[in-house]
Formats: sequence, C-alpha cells, structure tokens
Amino acid sequence: MRVWDVHPGYLNRQSLLGEHREIHAVLSVIINHKAGYARHPETVRWRGSLGALALRHDMVVAEMRFRGYGHRSPVICRDTPQWPGTFIDPPWRQFVLLEGKYRFREQGRIPLPRTTRQLWAQHKYSVLARDPELYRAVGREAAHPSDAQFFRDLSGTLVEALRARPPQGRLVNAVLHLWGYVSGKDGVPPGGDPAVIMAQIQQRARSMSVGYLLESTAMTDLAFWAQKRPCIHGDETGQCLKTKGAR
Repeated sequence: MRVWDVHPGYLNRQSLLGEHREIHAVLSVIINHKAGYARHPETVRWRGSLGALALRHDMVVAEMRFRGYGHRSPVICRDTPQWPGTFIDPPWRQFVLLEGKYRFREQGRIPLPRTTRQLWAQHKYSVLARDPELYRAVGREAAHPSDAQFFRDLSGTLVEALRARPPQGRLVNAVLHLWGYVSGKDGVPPGGDPAVIMAQIQQRARSMSVGYLLESTAMTDLAFWAQKRPCIHGDETGQCLKTKGAR
C-alpha cells in the first residue's frame, strides 16, 4: 500500500493508476472502520488527514486525465486539508525508490531528477505560482553545483510548497509565463481565465512537443488549481465520503 508524496507526474502508468486505487482503499478503511490494513503505516498517517488525502486523489486524477486516462470514481470530502506531519519515506528517498522500481520499466511523464538543477527546473513554475521569494532564492542556489544534502532538502521543500493552494494573482502570473512558451504570435489569450489558458497550454505543448513544459509539474498542478472546483475546505458536518461508483 503506497500513497506517494512526490508529484504524480513522476509516476509511470502502473504506479499512477495503482496509487489511485490505494487512495480509495485507504479512504475505505478509515471511513468504513474496516479492520484490514487499519494498522498499516500508510493508513495510520492519513487518519485525521482525509481532506488532504482527497486533495491528493484529485491531483492524481488531474495527472491521469492529462495522460488520457478515464476516471469514474470521484471523492467528496469537506474536511479541511491538513497534511500528515510525517512521510513513510522522505521525498528524496521516494525518488531513489522509483529509480529502482523503473530501472527496466517505463518511466513517468516527468523524468526522475538526477541533479538539483533538473529537480528545480521541473518545479519552478509551480513554486512561482505560490511563493515568488522562494522562487528567486532557490533559483539562485540551483544555478550553482550543489551537494546531495541540498538535493534532499529541496525535495522536501518542493513537496511542501506544492501542497499549498496558489493565490489567484500568482497563479495567473505563472500561467502566463507558461503561455509564453507556446503562444507564438498569438499574444495573451482573451478572457484571462487561467483554466481556459491552461487547457490551451496543455494542448499546444503536446502538439508542439515542448519538452520543457511536458516535463514540468506545472502542467497538471496549475491546471488542477485553475479549475473552478467545489470548495472542499470544511462545512458544518466535516463529512468525508466516497461517492457512488467509487472503487
């Protein structure tokens, strides 16, 4: 049983769809008070963090849809997203585990990072959408050779950063940065709706084979947050449940 913490873009097809199933399994065990896997470390760490687990589910689904996979098992959770305070394995270790797992198998959409510079390039626009000061600070550090400890520290920092919802103005700014890679002579797209712009960016990045964007966390991260989604940040019941058809 495994719910990863690194961005879903790093997972190959088998791992991505597998995590989706595991999230539903963890939810079912906790919500329905099932005995099976109740003491599994993955179940234990998400107990009390169902709002965040539902959010992770939707992030995984955003990646699935970008890759063309169908989805018919939504999760409704109105708990406030509070992320677990622990990892089963720290993010840098998760990259090591995935590297071993994929040694003779297909890779994910985003190549597993081998250097700090590569790790940063994959995450930079997701960070820009949230924290411009962190964006500038890490950008300066990542431009220079760094040791293994910095890679480890940055891996954790990026996972934590991408868990936060981007402020709307910063989200739009980051989306327009991405648009610059695919806009050609079109200029700024009309309307300014970041969800519409991100859909165009995704389509153009594929058709134009813009590798830098296709290997970026922002392709599904910002598209996910740009969607006009129902609020999941709590109600009077704090109810968390799986909808009909969920497996």
